[in-house]
Amino acid sequence: MSKILIVDDDELIRLLYSVELSEDGYEPVMAETGNDLLETIKKERPDLVILDVNMVDYNGLEILRDIRNHFYDLPVVLSTIYDSFKEDMRSIAADFCVLKSFDLTELKEKIAMAHETRPTVDSLLLG
Repeated sequence: MSKILIVDDDELIRLLYSVELSEDGYEPVMAETGNDLLETIKKERPDLVILDVNMVDYNGLEILRDIRNHFYDLPVVLSTIYDSFKEDMRSIAADFCVLKSFDLTELKEKIAMAHETRPTVDSLLLG
C-alpha cells in the first residue's frame, strides 16, 4: 500500500483527498501546514507528497525546495487553485502539477504516473 502525504491548509480538501485516495487503496497521511514538514516526512516515510502551493502560513514552492534539498527522489504533486504558479521557476522541481478540483481524475492520474516512473530498488540493482 502506497502512503501519500497530503499537505494542505484547507481541511475540506484534505478530507476529500483522504477519502478518495483511501478508496483507491492508498494510505493517506495529512498535514495542515508546512510546520515541521521535513520531520513529518522522516517520520511517516510517504511514497508521494501532494503539496498545496498557497497556504496561509507557508509558500508551497519554498517547501518544495526544502523537500528537494532533503528528499530529492520523493515524488511531489503540486496542487493549487491558481495556475499562476507556472510562472515561478521553482515549480519545475515538482514531478507534476494539478489544478484543484472536486473531480480528482487528473490528480489520480498524476499519482499513478508518479508511481510508474519511480525507480524501484530492483530496477536500480539490475540497471
